[in-house]
Amino acid sequence: MKESDSESKQEQIRFVLMRPTHPGNVGGVARAMKTMGLKRLALVDSLVSLPNEEATRRAVGAEDILSTADVHRDLDQAINDCRLIIGTTARKRSIDWPQLSPPQAAQKLWQESGHGAVALLFGQERSGLANPEVERCHYLVRIPTHPDYSSLNLASAAQIMAYEVFLAGHAPPASEPQGVPNYADQESMYRFYTHLEEVLLELDFPIARPPVVLMRKLIRLFNKARLSDEELQILRGILTAVQQHVAKKS
Repeated sequence: MKESDSESKQEQIRFVLMRPTHPGNVGGVARAMKTMGLKRLALVDSLVSLPNEEATRRAVGAEDILSTADVHRDLDQAINDCRLIIGTTARKRSIDWPQLSPPQAAQKLWQESGHGAVALLFGQERSGLANPEVERCHYLVRIPTHPDYSSLNLASAAQIMAYEVFLAGHAPPASEPQGVPNYADQESMYRFYTHLEEVLLELDFPIARPPVVLMRKLIRLFNKARLSDEELQILRGILTAVQQHVAKKS
């Protein structure tokens, strides 16, 4: 792979920190990213304001990653343009989500970064990713740890994943997939999920209102399917047709 192609992919890979609380961790993540050639850092609903002296000290030469970090009020702002979102987790979820190993996650991030923006989400240091944030993810990745002590520091987790992405970027060219589909971005998928919930409520399908668990399972289903733009438009068209049919009968 040409160096320019590699740099272009690195620009598309985004590390997103949800509600970080410790400046040192933010600086540590910036350092972890720079050592592996990654550049795009985003903070969501951050309790750490930049610039920050401790964050800069922990960054140790990666101050440029901090100075160019994107700061967002909510997650949607940070990932709306992303075609692939992978969340990190250290615990099991009440609803199983598709899981990847760190090498598998890194490979997917690297491969799809050649076709658009991708994101790796890290939850808050104490609580991890909340369920609504998991719902935005196509996959979850769990870093294996010793069962007696599974708590992994945020910066350490970022270093492991950045290293795996670095390895994926130096894999033989033959590992690159051919004809990667034009997957719908997160903003388009979110609009689809909102539309789907509206139709289900109009049909009086769910018992629970709002249908939180049902929608979580449906989101998991469509995340597994990885819809293309064309497929998404077909489904949106079907939903609209259902709404029109219901309106004529009422």
